[in-house]
Amino acid sequence: MNRRTRRTLLVVAGVLVLLAVAVFLRSKAPPEAARLLPESDGILFLDLKPVRTFFRKDMKPPQRVPEYQQFVDATGIDWERDLDQAAVALHRMEDPKGPNGPVAYSMVLVGRLTGPRLNAWLDAHATTRESYEGHTVYSIPSEGRTVRVSQIGYDMLAVSNFPTPEKIHSIIDSHRTAALPFAGSPLLSQHFHEVPLLSIAWGVGQIGLPFNESGAISILGFQLPIQADSTIVASVAPELARPGALRLRVEETAPSADAAQSQASALASLVTVARGFTAPLGENAANRGLKEILATAEVTQSHNRVIVKATLAGSMFAGLASDAGGPDDAGSAPRLGR
Repeated sequence: MNRRTRRTLLVVAGVLVLLAVAVFLRSKAPPEAARLLPESDGILFLDLKPVRTFFRKDMKPPQRVPEYQQFVDATGIDWERDLDQAAVALHRMEDPKGPNGPVAYSMVLVGRLTGPRLNAWLDAHATTRESYEGHTVYSIPSEGRTVRVSQIGYDMLAVSNFPTPEKIHSIIDSHRTAALPFAGSPLLSQHFHEVPLLSIAWGVGQIGLPFNESGAISILGFQLPIQADSTIVASVAPELARPGALRLRVEETAPSADAAQSQASALASLVTVARGFTAPLGENAANRGLKEILATAEVTQSHNRVIVKATLAGSMFAGLASDAGGPDDAGSAPRLGR
């Protein structure tokens, strides 16, 4: 082998190694939609593509109300069919009783969602428009708030109901550096490594904010012994030991090991009470799913961490779609915010 051939092989080998490293880094990086989110108190992410793959044959499309059908006809966009991913940043409001409520959000939506027909719909419903870094930001009134919307890529939509435009501006700015695998907000950088692999839905940070009532988290009428500003990592992933089932995992970081022990004990007692409370409920899909979550729920403690695990049958989604088949329960017009 001559020197030129050896040099060529070394260059090719070096390029292949660099490509392998790049692919590995990208596989460990947060999804691009999440990396575009601005600084926030909590982040939620949902990947609908695997959900459709796993449960498509069991799920029935909901009936559409006239308002939603008009949106589909005008834009060609059907959220149930065309939305692939949603990344949501939660922003705590300084005055929870103010006009903007306790929480605002900023979202990056991914899928077959953009195009001139959507632009025309946004233009018809916007009260004001702003040009920012080559993108048009539409301001749309919604239930006392202003929702800002902008198409930032051929398959990406940015939405925010934060009181000022800084959050949607941040998303547009981040879109220019989205190729960097570990770009993203400090919250994402700090906690994404704690999200289990293969998760189809996850949340990090103060994700209890939407359920905040008087400083505590309330779900389905139960007040959890966890403060709304607790740092939580929650995820939903396929249950490998049980095909077709989903594994739910919620982990909270408590101030100390003693606090974690106290919270774990209180949560375990609450699960027991909830099992008895839900036992008489009727046998529709939502109630069956809730009962299964409670029946399989396990609460443990590890140092200053409180961990809750549960399992949910994937067939529940098919039942939910069937139960929500009425025109008053599904297919409502898309609300970009409030």
